[in-house]
Amino acid sequence: MTPLPGDHFRSATGPAVGPAVGQVPGKTRLRIRRATEDDLPHLARLDEQAFPHGPYPFFVLRQLLTAFPDFLLLVEEGSELHGYVLATSPHEAQSWVLSLAIAPALRGQGLGRQLMTGILGHLRAQGTHSVWLSVEPGNETAVALYLSLGFVPDPGGPRKDYFGPGEDRLLMSLTL
Repeated sequence: MTPLPGDHFRSATGPAVGPAVGQVPGKTRLRIRRATEDDLPHLARLDEQAFPHGPYPFFVLRQLLTAFPDFLLLVEEGSELHGYVLATSPHEAQSWVLSLAIAPALRGQGLGRQLMTGILGHLRAQGTHSVWLSVEPGNETAVALYLSLGFVPDPGGPRKDYFGPGEDRLLMSLTL
């Protein structure tokens, strides 16, 4: 992973991968790093906590890690995983953010913003010019985060049944 100018933290498993993560009050320093195969059980557990009504099956997480190893970033404290972001590698200068998950107890502390900033910087360095994502229209916190990062909602509004019956999604895009 190629750090961008201004990136200023080091990963224990590789080079710098994004901006430093601030400290959570009463907690030790958090770090962002690339996921490894050893992280899969913890990643699956976090995904179940973050998305109790539709987590990725373990085998899907395994395949996504294999397919996009440089585009799955974790935020952790010690050995405890607190969040992740997963994006696709660029194809014709376009990428998708497939998932952003933060442990429920730690939401609202800026971890999602740090992960998104890290992955967007990495995508830019890899030649991505546009990034897309889908979000549940009622997830106002996530929509607000993406808007604050410069994402623009699809002018057609939420797409009915995008992920199947009753699974509407708002598509959003960002030009890097």
